[in-house]
Amino acid sequence: MAYTTIDDPSAYFQNNAYTGNGGTRSVVNDGNSDLQPDWVWIKKRNDAQNHTMTDSNRGLGKILFPDVNDGDSDTQLLTSFDSDGYSLNNNALANGGSQTYATWQWKANGGTTSALDGGDITTTVQTNTTAGFSIITYSGAANASDDNSNNSGAFWRLEHGLGAVPHWIISKKRSTGSWYNWHHKFPGASTTDGDHITSDGTSAFTSEGGNRLWGNSAFSSTEYEIGGWDVINRANATYVAYLFTEIQGYSKFGSYKGNGNADGPFVYTGFAPAWVMSKNTADSTNWNIWDNVRDYEGNPRTDILMMNANDAGADVSGKSMDFLSNGFKLRGTDNETNDNGDVHIYMAFAQRPFVSSEGVPSTAVAGN
Repeated sequence: MAYTTIDDPSAYFQNNAYTGNGGTRSVVNDGNSDLQPDWVWIKKRNDAQNHTMTDSNRGLGKILFPDVNDGDSDTQLLTSFDSDGYSLNNNALANGGSQTYATWQWKANGGTTSALDGGDITTTVQTNTTAGFSIITYSGAANASDDNSNNSGAFWRLEHGLGAVPHWIISKKRSTGSWYNWHHKFPGASTTDGDHITSDGTSAFTSEGGNRLWGNSAFSSTEYEIGGWDVINRANATYVAYLFTEIQGYSKFGSYKGNGNADGPFVYTGFAPAWVMSKNTADSTNWNIWDNVRDYEGNPRTDILMMNANDAGADVSGKSMDFLSNGFKLRGTDNETNDNGDVHIYMAFAQRPFVSSEGVPSTAVAGN
């Protein structure tokens, strides 16, 4: 069996950094492959301003803000998903004159969705099984009406289309409500209770009682189960979820234990990272993001953006990280990224695999 099925990760995920022009413009990707994105996440770098997310399930005229619990905004930043990037209108959230931005993009299925009705709730899904990524939208069940006692123990199944068990789920009620994350490496993680971390704040890992969040059955390669809690399932409400499963040589959703030392833990991913996000599960801390376009000069990577905060990018040596040919190494002592003894979850996507499908090893990462 080949080491990886994805020799060029840029066909499915790309970073980009650009300067706005205060008018209309196209952002063209510069990876080895052309990438028409289906999920575009943008953050202004030089000033405090909300993160924004646009996806091709909800459509170009809708954005969500991952750093706050607001609902869908009828604001159009993107005018099109292009064959190798996207086009923008004049809006300070994504294209203010002389303002700098970071953008992270994932490919699903070119905006073509399918209705999956084999579960208890019909889902509108577009999936890229090669890259292990699904975007799901759905309406809450008509009989999901009460937070108390989880509707007397009712649970609902949703098909996700991944063809493999999910490893990371980020879910949002499309009106006001927090972003709920499930990760398969939570401490003592289970899919039969309410294990979660909300990513629009700094909360630590917690478990909601009564199985109201994720139901009472293990996730499978075809479906996952949800309870009757309003944040994930309520009659007449609508929801969006982004689901990932690990693909060797392309993505990894794992955990590491911090050591509080500048000679921090090395984390093997099986690829040279392009993007890493981590969260300390034990403490009230930020969700920190590193990538290979903002720190184009190479290691250590110190340029930090935070998923849960609208802060401008900052050079934070205490959160520094090296990107290596086969993983990453913590170089800072900040408790948010390397607290001694604490479990930190991470999500990572590749610049290139450690070993190609032909068995050719990758080289060390110096710059971009």
